[in-house]
Amino acid sequence: MRRWLWLAWMAALCTLPMQAVLAAEPVAADRTAAPGMVAQIALDGPIGPAAAEYFDDASKRAVADGAVAIVLRLDTPGGLSDSMRQIITSMLACEVPVLVYVAPGGARAASAGTYILYAGQVAAMAPATHLGAATPVQLGGATPMPLPKTGEQPAPAGSAAKDEAAAGDDAESHKVMNDAIAYIRSLAQLRGRNAQWAEQAVRGAATLTASEAAQQHVIDFVAADVADLLARADGRKVQVRDRDVTLRLKGVSVHEYAPGARTRFLAIITNPTIAYLLLLAGIFGLLLEAMHPGAMLPGIAGGICLLVGLYALQLLPVNYAGLALMALGVGLLVAEAVNPSVGAFGAGGLVSFVVGSVMLMNTGVPGYAVNLGVIAGIALCAAGLLALIVWLVFRSRRAHQVTGDAAMLMDTGELLEPVSAGGEAWMIVRGERWRARCDTALPAGTSVRIVRRQGLLLWVEPL
Repeated sequence: MRRWLWLAWMAALCTLPMQAVLAAEPVAADRTAAPGMVAQIALDGPIGPAAAEYFDDASKRAVADGAVAIVLRLDTPGGLSDSMRQIITSMLACEVPVLVYVAPGGARAASAGTYILYAGQVAAMAPATHLGAATPVQLGGATPMPLPKTGEQPAPAGSAAKDEAAAGDDAESHKVMNDAIAYIRSLAQLRGRNAQWAEQAVRGAATLTASEAAQQHVIDFVAADVADLLARADGRKVQVRDRDVTLRLKGVSVHEYAPGARTRFLAIITNPTIAYLLLLAGIFGLLLEAMHPGAMLPGIAGGICLLVGLYALQLLPVNYAGLALMALGVGLLVAEAVNPSVGAFGAGGLVSFVVGSVMLMNTGVPGYAVNLGVIAGIALCAAGLLALIVWLVFRSRRAHQVTGDAAMLMDTGELLEPVSAGGEAWMIVRGERWRARCDTALPAGTSVRIVRRQGLLLWVEPL
């Protein structure tokens, strides 16, 4: 028994290394077959709260799913500074490298997109794309005053140039411009890119094509597509947070992370034109409910649209003077409908409404403007409604009265019984029985015309 136990023990010891090798072989095979996954996140359109939330959520999900890198495909005219900084903060805090790729052909990384491109560990562009024009614009359309270029002497005292600069310059403009320049220079120094051109893009709205950006070391290279991007980036050493990472991107699969339902909803309602229409639908819905109490549907739908529209407005760069002019215009149009003033209220309301609509999001932020065609269409509809109201008012003034003594005069009826000269008899008018008096004798069934009324007595004459 001892001999058999000893043999069994020795056999088990001999098979342990073989079992370990057999167990390790599938793992090694799996690593060879599936070296990793690259997540692709697309930012198309203006940079706003919806885009910032989408990138933050998608990048976290990609890291949790085991992505070895993130490809941020970019095509934007710019957007809000706060949202841009939120995206860059998420990029800098990400645990995997972010490859920013301006694509497809014809795309751009303008304004806020330039900052995001500088923040990526790898920056690449597709052919026929461009970047730049990163000068910050204050809400309301005021552009910060450009600072003197490096080494440039200020204009002499009393000169026209200095007087003009002093008239339009202020401390706030300098602070905004200096902050933007320092921010993009810090990103350029972090990634080892052309900091001098980055300053020019902010100070003078400089722009570059893809090939020019590669030549001036603004980007790393030009890539035809995502596969070319991964092939060119493979083997590069980049810094991810506080450590150096060598990119191993050959043979990796690309998985696209589409925005979720909430992000898609925010993207829809934060479209300036949609937010504008929601706001108008809410205002007019509540007005219809006020003028027709109990209708329910206009009030409920209007309340929902108004709340959603106001929520969208707090996420958008709104010009509140334009919003006030719109409210005044709507109020004057309603006043014209309720208390017609032969077009005075309506004309003023229409002008105020159109000007306010144009100013509503005329803040100078790229991508955040209401479609002028929508404004023109709504203005034409309002003008047509105003013309209809004025026409109805004038027609009502010329129309024959349908109630009271004036309406009964010259109306016709029929005698129900014969009447003697100067006598009285019953007649029917509009389905009603009236007492009638006539100066001439008439038989029953005669058609007569009313010429005067005295209380409940009608004076008639033969028709």
